[in-house]
Amino acid sequence: MFKKSLILRIFFLLCSFCCFSQKDTVKIVPSNRIISLNKVYNPLAPSKAAFYSAVFPGGGQMFNKKYWKVPLAWAAVGIPTYFYLDNNTEYKRYRTAYKQRRNGLQDEFSLEDGTEVISLTGLERAQKTLRGNRDLSILVAVLGYVLQIVEASVNAHLLQFDTSDNLTVNPIMMIDPTKIEAPSVGFSFKYDF
Repeated sequence: MFKKSLILRIFFLLCSFCCFSQKDTVKIVPSNRIISLNKVYNPLAPSKAAFYSAVFPGGGQMFNKKYWKVPLAWAAVGIPTYFYLDNNTEYKRYRTAYKQRRNGLQDEFSLEDGTEVISLTGLERAQKTLRGNRDLSILVAVLGYVLQIVEASVNAHLLQFDTSDNLTVNPIMMIDPTKIEAPSVGFSFKYDF
């Protein structure tokens, strides 16, 4: 019995060398496109872009040659700065009027005959509202300033990634043929680089 089993194993082993697999039907077509990767990786580009944006808002976007983003960076810092200055001026105006009225002096929100156009509580509420708007404006300006620095740095990082046609993603839906009664669907995600 052992002898038959040994002979059978040797026979299958020798026959397996004679077997051939199917021929590959995938044809590789040489492309006429020449892909040149003459870009040199610059590890300091993101830090330079961040530095330029920190020194001058929009400078990092100019360094990255994304000129259309420069007005957006200026607006992200300039518009809240304008509202900060406007709210601060109005706050000081209402604060001065409040102090003058508390001391019994004539202020800009009272008429010549002593009639109050805005009451004392109205002046207090205006100060509180303007101070809140002023503080919010400075917060938004700082947030816009930091955001344009981060955007310039991230954009400089992403500009150095390989985006040639050699990068491919092929999602494929596959149905499992072994489960006929209860079919199952799978998802294959293949990427090459």
